[in-house]
Amino acid sequence: MKQLVFIAAATCAFSASVFAEPIVGQTYRFSFSDVDGNDLSTADGRFNVVVLSSKANRDKVRLVGDRIPDFCLANPNYRMITVVVFEANHGTTVRAVIRAAIRHRLDSEAQRLQKRYQEHQISREARHDVFAAADFDGAIATKLDLKPDLAAFHVFVFGKNGELLKQWNDVPSEDELAAALK
Repeated sequence: MKQLVFIAAATCAFSASVFAEPIVGQTYRFSFSDVDGNDLSTADGRFNVVVLSSKANRDKVRLVGDRIPDFCLANPNYRMITVVVFEANHGTTVRAVIRAAIRHRLDSEAQRLQKRYQEHQISREARHDVFAAADFDGAIATKLDLKPDLAAFHVFVFGKNGELLKQWNDVPSEDELAAALK
């Protein structure tokens, strides 16, 4: 009986540690590909704002994008990546359709961003600065010590080496986001 209690306690402790909240100050170095086929990394020498969200929270994702400070616009030292969490049971064909839909959405967001670029006299094509990945199997969420949750919304700011500088479970204010990125 004591062995059974120990095994149950060890299993609970392991489960809690596998899906705990990410820790500010800890380094999370991992790579993944976005829907355009770009290889992205949290430790690639730039600041990364990673928004983990379901498609139901796309208005919150857009608000985070709108709050990215002007000093980050078209600056290669900064990047925002949206990670959209999906159910794991989608087949290959459905996944391809979803990726195409995300690319279409990115095209629309790039048009919005292009207007902001024009306001700041930035001549760069904004579509090159919008990134999104589809997390079909929870792999990206798991790398952040999070349980894949279709209702979740998280914003992370990673430093140049993958150190988690700040995190929120809701949309940060413009000032909070700017402070984390300086």
